[in-house]
Amino acid sequence: MKFTTITKWEMKETLKSRKFLTIFFLQISVLFLMIFIFNAFATNIESEKGISITPSLSGFASLDVDDQGRLFTKYINPELITVTSSNYPDSIINLNAGQTTAVVVVPGDSIEKIKTIETINVQLYLDMSDPKRSVVRDEVNTTSKLMADALSNSWVESFTPQNTTPTVVNQQSTGESLAMQIVTKAMIAILLFLPLFLFGNMIIDSVVGEKERKTGEILMAMPIKPAQIVLGKSMAVVGVIAIQVALWMIILLITGFEILNPLIVYFLVFITAIPVIGITVIISAYAKNYKEAGIGLTFGYVAIVGVIMIPTLTYLSNKSLTSNISPLTMVIRLFSGENIPYWQFLIPVIFIGILSIITYWIAVKLFERDDVMFGPRPSILRLTREILGWKKKNKKTKL
Repeated sequence: MKFTTITKWEMKETLKSRKFLTIFFLQISVLFLMIFIFNAFATNIESEKGISITPSLSGFASLDVDDQGRLFTKYINPELITVTSSNYPDSIINLNAGQTTAVVVVPGDSIEKIKTIETINVQLYLDMSDPKRSVVRDEVNTTSKLMADALSNSWVESFTPQNTTPTVVNQQSTGESLAMQIVTKAMIAILLFLPLFLFGNMIIDSVVGEKERKTGEILMAMPIKPAQIVLGKSMAVVGVIAIQVALWMIILLITGFEILNPLIVYFLVFITAIPVIGITVIISAYAKNYKEAGIGLTFGYVAIVGVIMIPTLTYLSNKSLTSNISPLTMVIRLFSGENIPYWQFLIPVIFIGILSIITYWIAVKLFERDDVMFGPRPSILRLTREILGWKKKNKKTKL
């Protein structure tokens, strides 16, 4: 008997289960509810009367501007981007040193060109290694369009004697703010990783349920190795997660959310499910009952979320290469439209591969032990020493 037989049997029983189908459709309903709430929240943020989260993002990104006539600078909202007036040479030095996200250079004769109705070429230099460059670029493009519209209105109205005051459009009501771009990208990324933590009960029911129903002895007596049992049960849940993630991505795309490089994003989310399920199997194998497994799963998932989220936050702050071990970091970089070298995708893939090997090796070791599966269960410290090969030295007794 191969592990694929167990996988097919587990998936067949799961998909026929009314409990699973109820939970599955409830999760889809929750997704639609979250999309509705987020859209309403986004509308409130972008409205003039709504709440605003932009003050908490003050200083998130910086921009050096070489603008002698202060033509461009006055249209940038300082609550979104920290603007520093500087000359071109110093700005480029700051950009190369990583002290600023972007540099905008406005021609020195911009005022004269406005008077003669000539084109003004505004140059933008970006730090391509900075993940915040995409939101700064969008904000600069929005500001350029705003400035062009204001100047166009000024030129047109200059021919009308009764109205010589140029109309300036409020930038906060034009386009999508920096805050919303960050929230949107983070929200979509987190939503895609959420299904990984919604099917832990399936592993608990599959593993702990064998102990509760006293069917574990029958399973272990069958002509199949513990490694195949672990892989069979795990791959069944991984398959269900793969279906759920694909369905969630389709729903997000249909409802208007933009997902760049969807196949690569799907692959990164899918491989992340493998070690997550491996850790769930370890917890379920060691637990004596459902209650103990549920408590252990809570702490385990908190640790997993930390491993996924902390490197992402680190990357946003200092662009560390090692922070790419988190697939979430790569997904957010893809959403930002960043050109990522192919070799950097190997960092999270190798990390996930190593973590998967370790977790499933431990899970197999636990399944091979009768005292873990059927009792009396050894302590975690003793189990750790024995798995790692650290045997406690026996004391010699005097005769």
